[in-house]
Amino acid sequence: MQTDSLFFRLFETAPALLFELLDQSNLSELSYSFCSVELKQTAFRIDGVFLPDPINPTAPAYMVEVQFQRDEQLYARLFSELPLLLRQNPAIEQWQVVVIYGTRACEPSSARAFAPFLTLPQVQQLYLNELAERETESAEFSLIRLIVEPEERAIARAQQLIAQINDSPSRLSSSAIIELIETILIYKFPHLSWQEVEAMFGISELKQTRVYQQGKEEGLEQGLEQGLEQGLEQGLEQGLEQGQRSLIMRLLTRRFGPLPESTETQIQSLSLKSLESLGEALLDFSDVQDVHQWLQNHLSI
Repeated sequence: MQTDSLFFRLFETAPALLFELLDQSNLSELSYSFCSVELKQTAFRIDGVFLPDPINPTAPAYMVEVQFQRDEQLYARLFSELPLLLRQNPAIEQWQVVVIYGTRACEPSSARAFAPFLTLPQVQQLYLNELAERETESAEFSLIRLIVEPEERAIARAQQLIAQINDSPSRLSSSAIIELIETILIYKFPHLSWQEVEAMFGISELKQTRVYQQGKEEGLEQGLEQGLEQGLEQGLEQGLEQGQRSLIMRLLTRRFGPLPESTETQIQSLSLKSLESLGEALLDFSDVQDVHQWLQNHLSI
């Protein structure tokens, strides 16, 4: 399950979520911006950095790493990047390193060489599956619980979250939260189709998401127009195909940004069956190169 993009999307929209995770709500009152920082003249890119607002220059900067798979080189990379970050950003006066693990099993098996760093008060480790229940928590915090929830309990957690969507404090709109729930469920159950996910969870709200509705409306509109000219049956079939194509284009754009024109042209040429296959495959894509490779493999058949 690709989780980094989900976390970074939440952090980008609601930076205060980090301080809720750290149980430091007093710091959430300060203004922070979340970004990806490229370290010049190196091959390093720090995926998550929380930089304080210029009006609070003495507030600490937070360097965040989200890890859901064991990476034996994690600490070597992390503590190599930190000095470079400080060197290239001399305005930073204080810093914190936060490593967010799905479970303790995701930690490197041996970290003896980095024990002095890990004992520093500026270094914190979080284990999401060990987060204690809180009397009051934001909808974003509940979304993180859903990400790490075991499959057998994910159904109840998703239904509970949607039932309480209007009661939980949130920095996101209800539609944005529902879209994130939809994305998380698809990630957690990649072997299921969209229809099977909806049936399993009994969440009719999934079909109310902006992405689904826009794709559906565009497809139906074009399909009905074509139906007037070519017959209702053919028009509805083409409408379904166009709706699937629009939905896939929006999902790919949301994950990887604007697609090259040549890639959009290739997707436009796919049949309904191929579009359905692409819809299932895109859940496993890590970057836009995976999209190009999939299209190359399937268009050459």
